[in-house]
Amino acid sequence: MAFLEVSNIHKNFGKNEVLKGIDFTLEKGEVLVIIGSSGSGKTTLLRCINFLETPDRGSITVNGEELFKAGEPYSDREKREKRLHFGMVFQQFNLFPQYTVLKNITLAPELRAFKGKKLSRAEKKKISAQIEEKARRLLETVGLSEKAANYPCELSGGQQQRVAIARALALEPDILCFDEPTSALDPELTGEVLRVIRGLKSSDRTMIVVTHEMNFARGVADKVIYMADGVIEEFGTPEEVFGAPKSEKTQAFLKNSKD
Repeated sequence: MAFLEVSNIHKNFGKNEVLKGIDFTLEKGEVLVIIGSSGSGKTTLLRCINFLETPDRGSITVNGEELFKAGEPYSDREKREKRLHFGMVFQQFNLFPQYTVLKNITLAPELRAFKGKKLSRAEKKKISAQIEEKARRLLETVGLSEKAANYPCELSGGQQQRVAIARALALEPDILCFDEPTSALDPELTGEVLRVIRGLKSSDRTMIVVTHEMNFARGVADKVIYMADGVIEEFGTPEEVFGAPKSEKTQAFLKNSKD
C-alpha cells in the first residue's frame, strides 16, 4: 500500500472546474514535484491534499488511514487534526511578525503539547525546554542558528522562508508540502532556499513540492507530475517526464520553460 493515495479528486469554484479527477500515489520517503503553467490547478491540488480546501469528490489516504472521503461530515476540529499530517510552507512565508524566530517555531508545538492538559508549572517548563531545544536544532538544519532572537522583519526573504520550513518541520508532519516556495524571492535568494529543501531529502521524509524551478525539480524529484487544465497530463520519474515526455502539452511546456 502506498504511503499517500490521492483518488479521483475534483474541485470546483462556482462553475469553474479546477480539478477534474486527480489520481496518484506516493511512497514513503519520496519527493514528488508538481509542475505546470499558472492556472493548471497545482496549488489547488496541494491545498486539497492538506485540507486547506475541501474537495468536492474523491478521497485521501495517508499511511493506510483514510483522512478524507467526499460527502463525510468533518468538523473544523477534525479538519485541524487531519491537517497535522501535513506541514505546509507557503509562498509568502506567513510568519508571525510579533514573535521572534524561535517563538515562531515553538508556538504551535507548545499549543499542541499543552492543549487540554492539566500540567504543573514544572511540567510545562520541562516540555517547553524540550520544544525549544528541538526548535534550535531545526534552525541549525536550515542554517539560521544565530537568528533565533531576531524578528521576521529583520530577516531577508530567503531567511524568512527557511524559518517557515523549520516551523513546518517542528510538528513532525508525515508529509512536508511546499507551494512555490521561491516565487516571492529575488533570484539571488532562491538558491539558498532550494539548497535547504534539497538537503531535507532523506529516506524517511516524504515531500510534495509545487515549483517553477525546472532544474531543481529534475534534481530533487523521485516522481514528477505535470498538470494542465486541471488534470495530470504526465506522471513519471524525472527521466521520463523531462527526458522523454509523451504528452505534446508536456513537450511544449518544457520547451517554453527553456526559452
